[in-house]
This record gives sequence, structure tokens and C-alpha cells, in this order.
Amino acid sequence: MSGFDGIVIGGGPAGMFAAVTAAGCGQKVLLLERNDRLGRKLLITGKGRCNVTNHCSAQEVLQNIPRNPRFLYSAMAAFPPEKTIAFFEERGCALKTERGNRVFPVTDRSASVLDCLKEELKKRRVQVKTARAQAVVTRDGGVWGVQTDQGTIPCRWAILATGGLSYPATGSTGDGYAMAARLGHRIVPAQGSLVPLQTEGPDCPDMQGLSLRNVGLKLLDAGGKTLYKDFGELLFTHFGVSGPTVLSASCHVKGEGCSLVLDLKPALDEKKLDERLLRELDAYPNRSVEHILTQLLPRSMIPVVLRRLEMDASVPAHSVTRQQRRKLLELLKAFPISIAGKRGVEEAIITSGGVAVNEVNPKTMASKIVPGLYFAGEILDCDAYTGGFNLQIAWATAYAAGMAAGSQSEP
Repeated sequence: MSGFDGIVIGGGPAGMFAAVTAAGCGQKVLLLERNDRLGRKLLITGKGRCNVTNHCSAQEVLQNIPRNPRFLYSAMAAFPPEKTIAFFEERGCALKTERGNRVFPVTDRSASVLDCLKEELKKRRVQVKTARAQAVVTRDGGVWGVQTDQGTIPCRWAILATGGLSYPATGSTGDGYAMAARLGHRIVPAQGSLVPLQTEGPDCPDMQGLSLRNVGLKLLDAGGKTLYKDFGELLFTHFGVSGPTVLSASCHVKGEGCSLVLDLKPALDEKKLDERLLRELDAYPNRSVEHILTQLLPRSMIPVVLRRLEMDASVPAHSVTRQQRRKLLELLKAFPISIAGKRGVEEAIITSGGVAVNEVNPKTMASKIVPGLYFAGEILDCDAYTGGFNLQIAWATAYAAGMAAGSQSEP
């Protein structure tokens, strides 16, 4: 067949890596990207630093994937984080490991990762075309070509790597879902994952801009059952809460009545915290309770805590009753926040939902419905917590799809 052996639809991390992998098997590959440049979403990941992967085992990656981790077992075993790290470092993109085993380029610039991928595309002679794919065309039950806004391009196989719905300004607008659905694939309804949470009441807006480090966090359902636990950073915003711990917790927010409970002093058990409270109150008996709390809490949090305790800020320390001290202790160890819901998918880092994985071969990412069709990255119904795990899913599924497509021979 003249033209291309295969077409990869989507120039994000999964699409670029799948194209590089397939071309490395000797295939003539075309990479279609609707934007005028590749990797727009990649450039903004990790706050512009690009959290490439997590420096851990394949098994540990799977433990950080709440949706369909078993489906990814084979792909992750074939291309674990150590292979991701080796791929980039062998091509001159030096990496470093930070807190939580998060891996970043030494330059602290996402562009370093993107440049590495673009250079590899060039080396492996992948042709890049700016065009919007509209449909995967089939003949005799298999892939025949890809229809774009500039005409139909023949090919023997196609990889859908169009991403999800998060960050639509980067081109993730769900095009791939529609294309897969027209070919008979079931699409699990997409919603935001790793997304900030909207809260009820004035407390969080009153603390907007306050960032807390080293806090314990629990997500509870309406019945008080713990859905998720974490430890780390949290940010109060004008609408509610965000930050790494909250984003990961958002994966488990289902239905109504969920709440967050923060442990503001996780390093101290209740007995030690009570002893500290007593020391502070006894040391400055004539100072206001507001002043005493500055030794324990950030300033912007104090009015909120006092409001919840129904205490006047000017009450002197010597007037604080044992019951009031007990209520303060309980609030510091279990600060509750009612969740009104998730923010919109356009604010999500990643999309939950997508192509149903029971219709995809887990070893090759090949469609079980259409021969010659493959999937890679966020279009699949798999998503993970923060920490580089979602990009690791992209690399592993792209490698599986690229290797399988790349092994196809001319009929």
C-alpha cells in the first residue's frame, strides 16, 4: 500500500511516544496533531516542570492507579518507570528524583522532555502533519485510513491517542471518544479526575491562598467510611480546596455527602498535643487566645478556627476552659470540610472514563472490535494519583500500542 503504514492520532506524550516506538520497528508513520505544535498539554504538566514518571517499581505504579489497574499489568511490566527514565536519559534529557519519588528533568523545564521526543520523531523519520482527524475509516472490517479535515489518508493501522477532556484549550476535547464510539467501542462517561474540590460555607474562601504542608487528609463518604487517606500539601482557594492530596482524593469522590477531615498536627498524638496546648496557655495566661493560636496555626486560619469553636478572639488564655481546650484539640486533629462537589472537567489534570478497557487487549492495546486499531494514553478508562503515575500510564500504553502496531507486516 502506498502512503503510510500507520497513523497516530494525537501529538501529546502518548501519541508522540507511540509514533516513535512504531517507527523504531521500521514502520512509515504519520503523526496527526490538530494544534499547530506538539505537546501543548505536556508543556504545562507538573506546573511547567513535567513530572515525567515516578521512580518506583511497576507494582507500585499499579498501586497508585484506582481505576482498572489490572488492565495495565502487562503494559507496565513491559515498560516500567526504569525504562522511561532510561529512554530520556540515554537521549540526553537528564532527570532527577525529588520528594515522593517524583521524577523531573534536571532543567526543571517541560520543554526539555518535549524537545527530546521531537528530536526522536525526527530521527525515526516520523512525518508530522497539522490536521484534525475526524474518523478512522474501515474496510473489510479493519482499518483502511483516517479521515481528516483535509481529506482521507490511507493506512493499515491507526493509534488513537487523543487524550481526554481535561485542559480543552490544549486540544483535549473528546474527539477520540467520538471516533472510537462510531467504531463500536463503549465509552465510559468522562469526568474530571485529579480535580480541585468545591466546598460548602465561607471557611475555605476565607483562607484562600493559604498552603498547608505536612497535613494528614482523609476523605469520608456520607456514612463516615474512609474512602482515601493521604499526607502532604493542601491549598485553600476561593471556591474550596486544591493541592496534591486533594487532587488524588478527588479520584474517590462519588455522589453526595463526602467530606474531608484534616489532621493539622499529624506529628503529635492527642496526649502530646494536649500537653503542648497546656504549655502555651500556661506560659502566657494574660494573652488573648488569638495570640496563643499564632504558635500553632497560620494567621489566616485562626479566625476560622475561633469561629468554629464559637470563641471570642480576645478571651485571655487563663479563661480558656478545659472543655474549650478539648474542642480545640479535637478540631486540630480532625478539621472537617464539607464537599459540595468536584470542579469542572476543564480544570482537571486528567480525565476519568474513556474507552472501556474490556474491549481492548491489555498486552497490545489493540481493539478487540476493529483489527488494526489501537489506543494509548488518557483516552483509555484508566487514571492515577498525582506523582508522575499518569504520564507513566501514557508511556507504557504507548509503548505497547507502538510495538504491536510496529510489528504488523505488509499484507
